[in-house]
This record gives sequence, structure tokens and C-alpha cells, in this order.
Amino acid sequence: MNDAQQPQQLPQPQPHPHPQATPRYLKPGRLGARLNAVVGWLARRGISLAGSADLAVRGRKSGEWRRVPVNPLAFEGAQYLVSARGNGEWVRNLRAAGGGQLRVGRRTRAFTAVEVPPAETPAILRAYLERWGWEVKQYFGEVTARSADDALLAAAPHHPVFRITPTD
Repeated sequence: MNDAQQPQQLPQPQPHPHPQATPRYLKPGRLGARLNAVVGWLARRGISLAGSADLAVRGRKSGEWRRVPVNPLAFEGAQYLVSARGNGEWVRNLRAAGGGQLRVGRRTRAFTAVEVPPAETPAILRAYLERWGWEVKQYFGEVTARSADDALLAAAPHHPVFRITPTD
């Protein structure tokens, strides 16, 4: 084979920051996507439903701002973002960008983000489920805020958690 006939080398995938995690994403259905659009629209206009905010993060490929509604969690003096649906686009973009913006109305807060290792997230997931379990329970299966620590630990790799720190 000459060089023109050599198979093209494809780029190697980047390792997941927490190799024990199985990347998965539970994509919203048509109704879920519409509800997310409404919640994000309301947050951008200053109406926060149960503490929701509009997350903006730069796309890892396009560099353009991408938006999704999220439920920021205050826990033990820190702020967190939890991905109930798993390894979605906003999670991958946040890993690449290292930060983003949270918006409710005219108030926009820039932040940096650090992913928390799954072994350190059970207490955060418990607090998240106590606050928003009614909204996200279908993404956690049988795991609830009252589940044993080892059940939360087993669920942790499927629900990325980021500690966010305001930059302004």
C-alpha cells in the first residue's frame, strides 16, 4: 500500500475524567424539551421556578454560547450543578470550557467549574434529591434522597456534579 491507500487515522477519544463512570445521557422527549425551553425562557426573564437558572456555556466545538435550564444547589457553603440526565452536551461543554454563566433575569453570574469525583458526591446527590427529587426522580431510577449511601455512590458516576465558584 502506498501513502494514498493508507487508512486514515482517526483522532483518539479523550479519556473521561472519571474512568469508572459509564457515560450515558437520558435525552428529553418532545414534552421535556418544550418544558426546558419554557423554564429557560422564564429564567432569562427573571422568573425562577423552584430555584432554576439559565446556564450558558461555550460549545466545545463551535465556541458559541449554549443554554439549558439547571437547578443550582447550595450545599455546605458551596454551589453545585448536578446533571440529573447524565453526560449531556452541557456537561461535556462545561468540562471543556471550565466555566460558564448562570442567569436569572438581568442578573448574570460568571463562574468557574470543577468536576467533583463521583466518590465525593453522595451527600451532594442526597441534598439535590431532597430539593428536586420531585422533578428529577425518573432519571435516578430507584435512588431517592432516603437511599443508603452505597446506593447513592453507585448512582454517582451517572450524574456528574460540578462545584462552581463565582468569578465576579
